[in-house]
Amino acid sequence: MSATPVHVTPPPARAVPARVRARPVHPGFRLTLGITLAWLGLIVLLPIAAAFLKLTDLSPAQIWSIATSDRALAAYRLSFGLSLAAALINLVFGVLTAWVLVRYRFPGRRILDAMVDLPFALPTAVAGIALASLYASHGWLGRPLAMLGIDIAFQPAGILVALVFVGLPFVVRTVQPALQELDASLEEAAASLGASRAQSLLFVVARQVAPAALTGLALAFSRAVGEYGSVIFIAGNIPYVSEIAPLLIVVQLEQYDYAAAAVLAVAMLLISFAMLLVINLLQRWSHSRPGAGAP
Repeated sequence: MSATPVHVTPPPARAVPARVRARPVHPGFRLTLGITLAWLGLIVLLPIAAAFLKLTDLSPAQIWSIATSDRALAAYRLSFGLSLAAALINLVFGVLTAWVLVRYRFPGRRILDAMVDLPFALPTAVAGIALASLYASHGWLGRPLAMLGIDIAFQPAGILVALVFVGLPFVVRTVQPALQELDASLEEAAASLGASRAQSLLFVVARQVAPAALTGLALAFSRAVGEYGSVIFIAGNIPYVSEIAPLLIVVQLEQYDYAAAAVLAVAMLLISFAMLLVINLLQRWSHSRPGAGAP
């Protein structure tokens, strides 16, 4: 007698949702995001919106006339040109300073490391007075330079010195962690393959540090564009010669021409945003290169 096979009906398969939303690892995302957006809107977006709103008091022709006046254009060229020059100078010497602080051990290294942060702690007005006294025709550095026919204080060169002073820490403190995290075995591998010291620095170290260096360049440039306190004491503040754009805005405010001050502020904002966008695109390009940031 043969046994009759029993057919067991399998249970119906559970329907799997087409898209399962992953729960965030850290709770409170919506609350913290809301607080962040509200805080940034209050501190950053609201003042910027107020500056743009002030432009409604003027016609487009008036806005263009104020933003492109000869005095304003001279101030733009001085502010942005010297800010970019100071940022490039800080890029070179900031990377060099960070290299010395990370790769070498010598007496007084900690003191030198602390001195880098001095522009952060020093009030800008104090820095301006100190630089003006130092580089004036009777100062410690200004007197020998004056004998050579070089004037620093109360000239555009003095503005460059002040902007380099305030922007140096941004490059050093941005590049320093990148150098500390750089794997020394990469340089050893390059040397074992026959690369010279210069080739190792150019093709190994520089490729790894380039994104951090460009970030420091952007930060130093941003700091220099908005610098006011340390510049006015050493600039001379002569229209068309040594008058920076922030000072021109203050002049308009002192004359109670708030609309003109808003026009100049918005023009500086747009130019700064465009230049920072270019720097950020360069930084992204340096990240996307083959081998960039590779361990």
